[in-house]
Amino acid sequence: MTFKAVRVDKAEKGNVARFAEMEDSELMDGDVTIRVTHSTVNYKDGLVLGGRPGVVTRFPMVAGVDLAGVVERSNAPDFASGDEVLVTGFGLSQSHFGGYAEKARVPAKWLMKIPAGLTRGSSMAIGTAGFTAALCVLALERAGLAPEKGPALVTGAAGGVGSVAIALLAAAGWRVIASTGRPAEADYLRELGAAEIIDRNELSAPGRPLGKERWAGAIDSVGSTTLVSALAQTQYDGAVAACGLAQGPDLPGTVLPFILRGVSLLGVDSVNCPMARRELAWRRLSRDLDLAKLARMTNTIPFKDVFSAGADILGGKVRGRLVVEIGP
Repeated sequence: MTFKAVRVDKAEKGNVARFAEMEDSELMDGDVTIRVTHSTVNYKDGLVLGGRPGVVTRFPMVAGVDLAGVVERSNAPDFASGDEVLVTGFGLSQSHFGGYAEKARVPAKWLMKIPAGLTRGSSMAIGTAGFTAALCVLALERAGLAPEKGPALVTGAAGGVGSVAIALLAAAGWRVIASTGRPAEADYLRELGAAEIIDRNELSAPGRPLGKERWAGAIDSVGSTTLVSALAQTQYDGAVAACGLAQGPDLPGTVLPFILRGVSLLGVDSVNCPMARRELAWRRLSRDLDLAKLARMTNTIPFKDVFSAGADILGGKVRGRLVVEIGP
């Protein structure tokens, strides 16, 4: 049997991603074979689709860091034919074939059943970005932060992580300050729950090592100078959850926020996150994320348009979430 997939091959310069017909015999090892129906487009997907080096670690590879679908065959007791399941992270599209394919085979320990109240499509509207946002909210709460401590900043607010983070924080009672480089999205961000919109230029340029204390906590998907600026303006005993590097992987700052204000920098990883924490995050999403807001931030595209969507997300042209319909 053959199936359609976005296959990534090593090239002389960079990588090459293209649509290809692949054989079932090429599927990687795993306990569960899935008919994939939905995936997503994340920033990392844009890098892979654009042939950027540094993400894919083995070749050939099938792109797509997320997938949702229906179990076709299972050798694992916890999953049966017909179960609706999802996978995010765990090296999909890096070291294990990912979700841009009509079929996938993965270890059962990576799988989750679609949470109650969600569908395959809505689970991918959340996807890695929304899952990461939930992990960030949980990280701030584990650090002892709560709405009564002060407002929360969200950088990259119009993106996938930012959009879901705003909705979750607002649902929990936070006053949310949204930082964006797209002023035209102000109404959209307010609809999600943002109380204040600031221009990303306030944070993206180098500033003072310590600034005015403006927020109790922050969720940052941008990195680099923006993360440094967020830290410099975090209140005493506050915290910043860092989960992205859209501006860059560097951290060009000082230790002053840490040693003079007791600010905590919380690293958030969604790829190898333990299953117990994954389940907690997905329970939070299925319970607290307003599905009407999720629909407001989501656009759905056919499989054939995934390459143009990848270019758009790298160019900062994507608002919220993109769901890819792989098959029925």
